[in-house]
Amino acid sequence: MHKVRIAPSAEGDLLDAYQFYERQESGVGDYFLLCLASDIESLGIYAGIHTKSRFDLYHTPSKRFPFSIYYHFDGETATVAAVLDARRNPQSIRREIAKR
Repeated sequence: MHKVRIAPSAEGDLLDAYQFYERQESGVGDYFLLCLASDIESLGIYAGIHTKSRFDLYHTPSKRFPFSIYYHFDGETATVAAVLDARRNPQSIRREIAKR
């Protein structure tokens, strides 16, 4: 099993999305965090099998929400660098990923 770490930048992404969903309806933000936690935890088993972006980050979609998880993998540790809304303009996603 691989180690999984969440970078501060990805924690910020999760918090922003949580707040967005909580504003829509109480409790949905909590459900979002539970679902994304499960998706991120699965990297402990599946890290490294996903498609790699041109920024040398792997990415995988969330199973329940329209978000993608972007991560580095060194063979032992998967470090989540970003958790971004997949519905965004692809150029804005590329710009955000380039910063990380």
